[in-house]
Amino acid sequence: MTLADVLPDAPTTTADALDLFDASPAVSTEFMLGTWHGDEMPTDHPLDGMLAASGWWGKQFVDGENVHPLLFPTRDRGALWAVNPVLAFSGLGLATRIPAVKNQNLRGAVNALSPVLRTRTAKARLRTTRYRDVDTATMIYDQLPINDVFRRLDGVAGADAVIGAMDLRGLTRPYFFVLRRDDSLRLR
Repeated sequence: MTLADVLPDAPTTTADALDLFDASPAVSTEFMLGTWHGDEMPTDHPLDGMLAASGWWGKQFVDGENVHPLLFPTRDRGALWAVNPVLAFSGLGLATRIPAVKNQNLRGAVNALSPVLRTRTAKARLRTTRYRDVDTATMIYDQLPINDVFRRLDGVAGADAVIGAMDLRGLTRPYFFVLRRDDSLRLR
């Protein structure tokens, strides 16, 4: 899945992404259950490019108490494995200070480090929270000051899709991504 598959006229600025987000309807936590394939929505955010460089595939919402926020494909691309976000996000500070890191293909390194990065336990929860004056489904990381807030993207042919706004403490604007329901791969 690419961003163009879900949103051919995707916003390219934070202001335009916020306009799309604010115009999109709220979603329930029940709507979010399942496995979702993701892609970044570049808006000139300091984190733009990091998920793509890492090979991030998406998220899985098992139920309200069990969410896998960072899924990656196995080397053979036949299944998914979950990364512990605390370990994955420990390099964010470096990545935002050295932009060239985002232009590297880190997929091989991420897969090579899978024995260290992998987790079999859920690392987030799903709740309804109020964000930008709307109550909607929100993924809350267990050990990080991050909330991913979701709104439904209407008009996506043949698919359920959402826009996500990552609200990370310390950043003045959200980081945007899209998710499209995709149960084609299983968590291993």
